[in-house]
Amino acid sequence: MRYETPSLSRVRSIDDLAGPAGRLEALLNAGPSGGEGRTDAPYSALVAHPHPLGGGTMHNKVVYHAMKVFQSFGVPVLRFNFRGTGLSEGEHDEGRGEVEDVRSALDWLEREFALPILFAGFSFGSNVGLRACCKDARVKGIVSLGLPVHAEGRDYHYRFLPGCAQPKLFLSGAKDPYGTRDAVEAVVAAAAPPKDLVFIEGADHFFAGKLNEMQAAMGQWLQTHFPLVPQHAGPANSL
Repeated sequence: MRYETPSLSRVRSIDDLAGPAGRLEALLNAGPSGGEGRTDAPYSALVAHPHPLGGGTMHNKVVYHAMKVFQSFGVPVLRFNFRGTGLSEGEHDEGRGEVEDVRSALDWLEREFALPILFAGFSFGSNVGLRACCKDARVKGIVSLGLPVHAEGRDYHYRFLPGCAQPKLFLSGAKDPYGTRDAVEAVVAAAAPPKDLVFIEGADHFFAGKLNEMQAAMGQWLQTHFPLVPQHAGPANSL
């Protein structure tokens, strides 16, 4: 199944998302609305992008396709650029300050919608997002796409996961060099339940040629764990 955004959805730039290092550039894909400032969705969602030093932004293909899965359920979705990326103020902070950027985005969603939040992060955004979202009562579910373990000379640690009690989906490519099957399985084994681990066969870190399979696995998990009703599933050429 391929996903596309509902026909009534809207996208707008966000001008009032401020992090500790300054304004964060952001886009909101708003779901079908019941009126100004209202939404009929049961959740809002946040999606975080991969490593800025590798060219990662909120316009990354994996981030965009994850957004479309949330939007297929009519959920408003916020994407933003980490500090020092795109038009976001500040400087890259090697994943330290970026945790606070995620928390600032969660604060914005809470103010805007006052709804429980679902989170998805890709690669660096997954690591940073897990650190920010675990134990945050506002976040009800976490999707980790392309969990990085060893990437470009950087080691990523997940010692906090035994205390992360939210439902979690770990979704990776079976040929991901930055998070090999054995390495990801070891990380997930130490994580607190509930948790699900899915490998997309033949997929690399970026799910190249396998984005449809990535979307399907993510959508199925969301439907299984949360009261979400698909608004529209597009035809095969919808992406």
